[in-house]
Amino acid sequence: MRKTVRAVALAALFCLAIPATFAKTSAAPPKSGQGMIVIVFKDGHRQSFNLADVARVEFPATAAEAADVTANAVTPPRHFLGKWEVGDGTGNNFYITLQENGDAMRSIGNVHGKWVYVNGEAHITWDDGAEDVIRKAGSHYEKCAYNSGKFFTGTPENVTPAHNTTPHPI
Repeated sequence: MRKTVRAVALAALFCLAIPATFAKTSAAPPKSGQGMIVIVFKDGHRQSFNLADVARVEFPATAAEAADVTANAVTPPRHFLGKWEVGDGTGNNFYITLQENGDAMRSIGNVHGKWVYVNGEAHITWDDGAEDVIRKAGSHYEKCAYNSGKFFTGTPENVTPAHNTTPHPI
């Protein structure tokens, strides 16, 4: 299943990179087509991105694919385990505890969640639908918060520093 999804995603990405001269829309593409990706939306409008500015392209997982990723998750590096002090985006701090069995707890409202290690990041899905990511940003870590349904993509609702208060896993 995963290989099929990757093949379809690669084919879609290749199709999106076809020169804009073949597309029939009223918006003119940028004059320099090299190093650009053009996304044509269902309503016909287009948006161009310089590939030098793109870090990665993500496609949200379906429930079946998410279950497959969870089932085949890589053992996370031990430095993600423990109690993390993070911000809530309004200047206050709270704690996120990541356990080795994939469970997560959030001190705001004592909300339970699940977390997996994906591409060097801790992706946390809370039982209330919210999603957080703890990732390395330069020489420190940060927590990015996403509203329900964003699938760890797009612009986060807030980004705050994250600090593991337990240098050794609990």
